[in-house]
Amino acid sequence: MTEKYAVILAAGQGTRMKSKLYKVLHPVCGRAMVDHVLTQLEQVGIDQIVTIVGHGADQVKRLLGERTTYALQAEQLGTGHAVMQAEDVLGPKDGVTLVTCGDTPLFTATTFKQLFAYHEQQGAAATVLTAHTEQPFGYGRIIRNADETVAKIVEQKDATSEEAAVQEINTGVYCFDNKELFAALHQLSNDNAQGEYYLTDVIGILKQAGKQVDAFQMDDFTESMGVNDRVALANATRVMQQRINTHHMQNGVTMIDPATTYIDADVQIGNDTVIEPGVVLKGKTIIGSDCVVGAHSEIRDSVIENGVTVTASFLENAVMHKDSNIGPYSHLRPKAEIGEGVHIGNFCEIKNAQIGQNTKVGHLTYVGDATLGKEINIGCGTVFVNYDGENKHHTNVGDYSFIGSGSNIIAPVEIGDHAYVAAGSTITDDVAPHAMGIARGRQVNKKGYYDRYPVAEAAKKNAEKYGEK
Repeated sequence: MTEKYAVILAAGQGTRMKSKLYKVLHPVCGRAMVDHVLTQLEQVGIDQIVTIVGHGADQVKRLLGERTTYALQAEQLGTGHAVMQAEDVLGPKDGVTLVTCGDTPLFTATTFKQLFAYHEQQGAAATVLTAHTEQPFGYGRIIRNADETVAKIVEQKDATSEEAAVQEINTGVYCFDNKELFAALHQLSNDNAQGEYYLTDVIGILKQAGKQVDAFQMDDFTESMGVNDRVALANATRVMQQRINTHHMQNGVTMIDPATTYIDADVQIGNDTVIEPGVVLKGKTIIGSDCVVGAHSEIRDSVIENGVTVTASFLENAVMHKDSNIGPYSHLRPKAEIGEGVHIGNFCEIKNAQIGQNTKVGHLTYVGDATLGKEINIGCGTVFVNYDGENKHHTNVGDYSFIGSGSNIIAPVEIGDHAYVAAGSTITDDVAPHAMGIARGRQVNKKGYYDRYPVAEAAKKNAEKYGEK
């Protein structure tokens, strides 16, 4: 079996992005562009992948790790010069080498496989991946011989009117016989306006040597979209998002409005889950089956089990176990774990807390650094006071307890099973099982005090509007 290799060109700075972030590291649907390219190549069964790095080399290496070999292009002297940097790794080997760019995140493993297969079938020295477009302006045109082999690649500025009318364009992806590639690279010249060594010139060198050069036209032109600026980045993101959403819908996920649903590439969603408009799902989020993610919710790097309902809420690094629900307008912060059947109501915030089965946290409540048992009722406006200005402290609340509305639970404190905290209490000491904790001043009513305050005069004026005394 023929050995397969790949070279990813990822050394350019990308000045047109006008960014401090190295171009190929810009994300498309939650994954860096160069990561998209590498991920697709990994699915092709390639024996060795070499990534050519230059600007931002250390950042690229940190991102991609040991998934690829690296070669450094210390000075950017053109695409041909970039591929030459892989010679120490690939030069002596027999096989087929695919060359692609790290700023083309939309190519798929299927297209790469088809290119390899066509190249080997034709027995060519080089095969150019091409595409058809009704608007070829700006692209290199593929000029074919009568037998469909490639005669030449003509750049826009050099094309005659007849050549400019050709709608088959060069995508910048190639398959080469590996040894033919590196032999031709040594013959490149930089005698051009840019003073660079172009990979496209290898095609001409091979043709002049009588070698066979073919072209394989892929089905979907949009895959060839390269990203050189923020406009192109947005366009690539739009195409990728449509692809991701289509994949999920084909797997049984209902999307009410895919055009306003934004899902990162690594998100997983089970069947019969409903995603409403304006939802954003990021990172490595996993959502089970039979869930409802309500309009304008955002979920990041979280695990949502089966049967969960999220209503207009924000979740990050959190877990919701099956049949639980949250919202509207609540926030799960990192290390929040919501148990089976738990209800988190509106305007609640949970952080670094575990909430047991069937417990209810109705509304307007903060639970931080706490472990709550099962079947607890947390009243409205309860605050788990976890920070003393220097350190965070933990609270435990036992099963079947009841925390009355407006309570402050001052950590560290232990509230036992079947305990009761009276509404409006500030709890600073432990509450034993089956005991009630109450910590508030006695109510005192002062007769006639209402009439001493400005509110009385305002009430009198308002009453006169209604003809009241």
